[in-house]
Amino acid sequence: MRITALEAIPVALPIHHAGPPTGFGGRIWQELTHVLVRVETDAGLTGWGEAFGYNIAPATVAALRDTLAPLVVGREATAIAALHEELSRLLHLFGRAGPVRYALSGLDIALWDLAGKRAGLPLADLLGGAGRTRLPVYWSLLRYDDPAAVGRAVEAARAAGLRAFKLHEVREAPVAAARAVLGPEAPLMLDVNCAWRFDEALAMARALAPYRLAWLEEPIWPPEDLASLARLARAVPDLPLAAGENVGSAAAFAALAAAEGLSILQPSVTKLGGITSFLAAAAASRSAGKLLVPHSPYFGPGLLATLQLAARFTDIPFVELFGVTLVPSLYGDLLTPDDEGGLRLPPGPGLGADPDPAVIAAHRSG
Repeated sequence: MRITALEAIPVALPIHHAGPPTGFGGRIWQELTHVLVRVETDAGLTGWGEAFGYNIAPATVAALRDTLAPLVVGREATAIAALHEELSRLLHLFGRAGPVRYALSGLDIALWDLAGKRAGLPLADLLGGAGRTRLPVYWSLLRYDDPAAVGRAVEAARAAGLRAFKLHEVREAPVAAARAVLGPEAPLMLDVNCAWRFDEALAMARALAPYRLAWLEEPIWPPEDLASLARLARAVPDLPLAAGENVGSAAAFAALAAAEGLSILQPSVTKLGGITSFLAAAAASRSAGKLLVPHSPYFGPGLLATLQLAARFTDIPFVELFGVTLVPSLYGDLLTPDDEGGLRLPPGPGLGADPDPAVIAAHRSG
């Protein structure tokens, strides 16, 4: 089964915010741009992947269209590991993290989707068997900074059935507001996106102690400062620290897994190198005795791939679900949490479902 075409498809889907409109990277997000990857084969099968997009979507599209596509058309689609290794070596000069790795991630996910479709099996079964078909999720809110807005967003999500929550705040007051709404027992996490140097991180970690965080994510700037992460972990041993979403390769992830200080590791399937690299990251996490909790604020094939992997690795406690609502969705109501805060594993072969072609056609952005 050979690849006959690789297409990068940016799709910009309007969103409804849970609070005041906000975003990341210096932008207010009125829509989320997903970079879908479609791989056609001479067997008549189509595989779907997703490469990390959002603010960087134009660069990711260019990497797929101009760098990756000419290298893979005509190649064997079933030799996933060998092609992944070859392309990683060939293209490493252009970045071991960033758009080229995002492009490789999207291709890899699409090839695994094809593998499942060719075998007539969901990806979880292809990887050894799904240990569950319902996946617990946590609601990952954007940063609002306003305690009242955070409280309202958390209350609305809890009323809709969500049971676990992650904030992206950098001040104590919004965290306090969320905990006041949730009570003492609901899982509450905080991702500050590398906001603090060590001294500030230590002061904030101590100030946040009353709110019983399940983990504190990426507390240190710069993220490569693993020594400060280790110091912070020693200083606040009761607060688990998490990181890993921005690591661009399985080898780099293995080094992170071996580092002192982190309790929770968070590979991102659309950034790390796809499913092939995620499997290596999962092995490294287990070898290091760390908890695996994927990074997955996506609504396309990247989220479906994460669901399949979480079905296979049942020690993953939660799947991250972005705390906004897309109108429309690429998968209808398939990714709508149930009234107990979970998602059902899509039942089809490969990733479980294909994105809606009518939604793609209506919201294609390039």
